[in-house]
Amino acid sequence: MGTLILEDGTVIKGNSFGALGGWEGEIVFNTSMTGYQEILTDPSYAGQIVIMTYPEIGNYGINDYDFESETPALVGLVVKSYSKQESHYKAKEPLGEYLKKKNIIALDDIDTRSLVKKIRETGCMSAFITSNDIDNLYVSQKISELKKFKVKEDVVLDVTPVSRYVYNPTGKINMAFIDYGAKRGIIQSLANRDCKLTVYPATVEAKEILDKDYDAVFLSNGPGDPADCKFQIAQIKEIMGKIPLFGICLGYQLLALAIGAKTYKLKYGHRGGNHPVINLENNKVMMTSQNHGYAVDLNEMPKIMRSTYKNLNDDTLEGFEVSSLNIYAVQFHPEANPGPKDASVIFDEWINIIKNSIDNKNNEVTNER
Repeated sequence: MGTLILEDGTVIKGNSFGALGGWEGEIVFNTSMTGYQEILTDPSYAGQIVIMTYPEIGNYGINDYDFESETPALVGLVVKSYSKQESHYKAKEPLGEYLKKKNIIALDDIDTRSLVKKIRETGCMSAFITSNDIDNLYVSQKISELKKFKVKEDVVLDVTPVSRYVYNPTGKINMAFIDYGAKRGIIQSLANRDCKLTVYPATVEAKEILDKDYDAVFLSNGPGDPADCKFQIAQIKEIMGKIPLFGICLGYQLLALAIGAKTYKLKYGHRGGNHPVINLENNKVMMTSQNHGYAVDLNEMPKIMRSTYKNLNDDTLEGFEVSSLNIYAVQFHPEANPGPKDASVIFDEWINIIKNSIDNKNNEVTNER
């Protein structure tokens, strides 16, 4: 018997099927119907307890192909019904065994519908998940601690690589990729489009990138409050206007802050593979995969920022560009993993922008000669 305690005093009992122990974290929910392996290994969930709204989880086990990172960064998983017996030809082990190996606490037999309804009404809050059945005295103590809990400001440093490395060295487009907690799907999507990626940790200084002859700089997704990333924002400011810049999710938010916009925390975030987004240029709608708890404030945007995409559920900004500075960014995940592939065309559009920039640069060099 395990226990989930929410900051508002709610106590929920469930069955433990993951690791032993207890962790504090921010509790959030994901509305995807499939893809729990990709969700578990998405670094943007660092320090969070994730509720899966789809009721049956674990039925296809864990395979060798759908990891988005080497090690999960979330601290807990909450589901309605855990399938102990996996049934898929790619499966290598049951979900529960994987969670135990990775020290992730998990509970099932939870009424996830009522739990998600509470979060929608109250907003995201801190929580404590444990594999133990705890007594009332400890519950009171833990609730008091949860009221003071906050996801650490430097959480990005927990999921960024330790050192620089090169991915797809034979690619023809020479791209610097700053990894704030990147999903493998983003890196692979760029490699599939002939990019040679020099992947840098979040601690990289602008000078190191500007000293190289990169065709573009890409800013990845990642966890936490974008406003806490003061060092990273300062480096982006130094790069702006000198090399084309592209961003997804946290990278999008950091670009907005570097330009002079503001961000704010959403009541319960956007997490799932079914978020409708409209292209403001052609009015085409696409279903997108999303995982973020912050948004760019439409009322605090500098005039040079042009809105390109909008969320049809709540009208929040989902994309912008600053063509004069060669900056392009979206809040959602064009690579999906999991989710619909409607938005993958965005990578093609961005690659064309980079190729045009390369051609213009080559023409300038030719004219100078």
